[in-house]
Amino acid sequence: MPRAGLSRIRVVDEAQALSDEVGFDGLTLAGLASRVGVKAPSLYKHVEGLDQVRRDLAVRAKTELVETLTEAAAGRQGQDAVLALALAYRRFAVEYRARYVATVRAPDPADEEDVRVSALAVGIVFDTLRGAGVPEEDLVDVTRGLRAGMHGFIELERLGAFALPDDVEGSFERMVRRLIE
Repeated sequence: MPRAGLSRIRVVDEAQALSDEVGFDGLTLAGLASRVGVKAPSLYKHVEGLDQVRRDLAVRAKTELVETLTEAAAGRQGQDAVLALALAYRRFAVEYRARYVATVRAPDPADEEDVRVSALAVGIVFDTLRGAGVPEEDLVDVTRGLRAGMHGFIELERLGAFALPDDVEGSFERMVRRLIE
């Protein structure tokens, strides 16, 4: 019998809070079980294992990212929309490090929900880039280049690689503007 008050949703809620503290890759079933006050085997009444928990976290994080990007691009056009989207992407990555890490994984093609929410995220980027004049045949390449540039910058920033006194936010914005051009 499942523990009162414990469900798959609650387990994922607690896993999200824990991963925000210890990082996405630092999440373990033992740590999660301790957090919710059960022994690790008891979690299997609610989830199939750590892979399912991480998958659920990824879908949730991608959904949050979709909302963030949609809000950022709303009411904006052209290069301003792309810049707003990029700045929101970086804020999400900095504010929700573990959630961001969960979003960078490609979905399992057999997982319809993850494929759907991942497609929504890519769709927002495609729509924003189309609005900035990127031709249809270039959308995939431009999206990959923009994402790689943003991700690389975010990772270098996280690692403390930007020790020069110049404004990091300004550098990010200038990089994105150059990529847009």
